Amino acid sequence: MPPAEQAQELQAAPGWRTVECISDLHLQASEPATYAAWRRYMAATAADAVFILGDLFEAWVGDDAAGVPGFELECAEVLARAAAQRPVFFLAGNRDFLVGEALAQATGLTLLRDPTVFTFGAQRWLLSHGDALCLADTEYLAFRAQVRSPAWQQAFLAQPLARRQEIARGMRAESEQLKRSGREYADVDTAAALEWLHAADAPVLVHGHTHKPADHALDGAHRRIVLSDWDAGAVPPRLQALRLHADGRAERIPLA
Repeated sequence: MPPAEQAQELQAAPGWRTVECISDLHLQASEPATYAAWRRYMAATAADAVFILGDLFEAWVGDDAAGVPGFELECAEVLARAAAQRPVFFLAGNRDFLVGEALAQATGLTLLRDPTVFTFGAQRWLLSHGDALCLADTEYLAFRAQVRSPAWQQAFLAQPLARRQEIARGMRAESEQLKRSGREYADVDTAAALEWLHAADAPVLVHGHTHKPADHALDGAHRRIVLSDWDAGAVPPRLQALRLHADGRAERIPLA
């Protein structure tokens, strides 16, 4: 688990009134309705900044994927247009941890470490994808440690793009099989979340990953807000942003 004492610090720009957080869109070419909803949102939001807190993509096999015609390039073009209008921040999730400086430079994204303390008005918000706090999922955490290591990433990125895409398809198939099996995924550990919040001197943790949108009171002074995942094909559709206000309020914004 990353030590929250080493959290990145980010200060809101003067004059910002609202910012919005989204996560777990799992964008992929096979789900065009969710992609279209995201494209509309990124062009139309009135927020002063957008924070993408991980799993924007179902899989990201390297920034070079956006250098050839295809779905990844289309997504990069959406990000570039959005970042030309307002700051767009990106914090990696468990599906898109290979988003790197090349994509950031090409699109204007600002990459954030996990976790990041965001000071906005008088409030300090702790931003995370959330996966590192799911301590009961020991199998996943072992995998996370492996794929976040520089040696693993260097070896993976050295393979041809087509081979990396093939590996990603296999991993997605395994993930879908686990979903169909009815496996219950681990939730964020309360003690670990409180440890992070105390270390960061922040009262509220905002995260995604679990696909269980809710507002949890952790104790009398701390809470965590879980972002919604996105699925335009669900009934009803799951399309939502979390709007943070300079006065410390947070509200869920339905986009469908």
